[in-house]
Amino acid sequence: MNTSIVILGGGTGGTLTANRLRRLYGEEECRITVVDQNDDHVYQPGLLFVPFGLAEPEDLVRSRPHQLLDGIGYLCAEIDRVDTQARQVHLAGGISLGYDVLVVATGAVLIPEETEGLEEALREKKNVFTFYDLPGATALHRALRDFDGGRLVVNIADLPLKCPVAPLEFAFLADWYFKRRGIRDQVKLTYVTPLDGAFTKPVASAALSGLLAEKGVELITDFALGSVDAEGGRLVSYDEREVPFDLAVVVPLHAGASYVGRSPGLGDDLGFVPVDRHTLQSTARPNVFALGDATGLPVSKAGSVAHFEGDVLVHNIGRFLAGLPLDASYDGHTNCFIETGFHKALLIDFNYDTEPLPGHFPTAVGLPLLKESRANHIGKLAFEWLYWHSLLPGRNLPGVGSAMPEHGKARTPAGSAA
Repeated sequence: MNTSIVILGGGTGGTLTANRLRRLYGEEECRITVVDQNDDHVYQPGLLFVPFGLAEPEDLVRSRPHQLLDGIGYLCAEIDRVDTQARQVHLAGGISLGYDVLVVATGAVLIPEETEGLEEALREKKNVFTFYDLPGATALHRALRDFDGGRLVVNIADLPLKCPVAPLEFAFLADWYFKRRGIRDQVKLTYVTPLDGAFTKPVASAALSGLLAEKGVELITDFALGSVDAEGGRLVSYDEREVPFDLAVVVPLHAGASYVGRSPGLGDDLGFVPVDRHTLQSTARPNVFALGDATGLPVSKAGSVAHFEGDVLVHNIGRFLAGLPLDASYDGHTNCFIETGFHKALLIDFNYDTEPLPGHFPTAVGLPLLKESRANHIGKLAFEWLYWHSLLPGRNLPGVGSAMPEHGKARTPAGSAA
């Protein structure tokens, strides 16, 4: 066969999918093409560390095409739209690509323009910043360095968002950062969220709310950001509640890539691609699949999700090409390292049906779950090497499969309450 597979997006999900497919099919069997609008692959988990001087911006960026195995085509081009009926991807400049299978992996984009006052405030870089892109994280590093006291507010505009624990991590690291500078008693830290707790999962939310309290971080819940008044130093909710700030770190609204909205039937109202929650096959057409942040699945938009989905996705594409029923099933497996400062981190592991549980990951002698530890911090730092050298190249991580591991977790009522 000479099948054409087009992958839109050269980030985590698109790259690992392309490499896994190339390991499965030779060039004479399958032509694989990756399309992205720029050549810079950013290690997004590292953005959290840039504002605190714990990572250098240039160390987080590598060439997208250099992360692809030999025999994978790469095009740097803007995507105009997808015609799923004609099986064509239309690119800027009048270029079009035909495909037998399409994989949507263009992630999520920031849309600060949807919140009154936010886009202008982020552009001015005076007292409102974000660390969800590289320029923002770099500018925030300078702002934190010059911040000598006052009220620092960390705010999530709304869900969904990439890496839902990252804003919490920022608050924890800010506590540590200002203590190291000797001015923690001059800084009032406030965490503002649209959720009714610190996190979506009740068990993890309770643990993380406790950590915020321990570190003296005020928690404000059910706050739906309506506007940002940078000049007056106020966040204003839709129900007209106000949170004052001297320095605001805001996570803007997210949406799917803009071309999705120009592609009839491909996405939902937010530009995310609806797929079967287990097979990752699009509801638009059977020869369209999606993974990672680009999907509308009820899972965290996190790198671990793209990793766990990748194995399932590639297997199901193989079944589809062979004319067989799709039989690989993604269970919603997600895990997150949560940096808590002082060289410690907390780890949570869960799926569609299971709350984060205490115990260990991935086995009974693995890393501790729902508990701060130095081992988890080392695990998070070590993941960067694994990301570039194992996950992106499409290799399996030893002992870590796509399904959530059951071994090592405590499912007793007492354990769950803990």
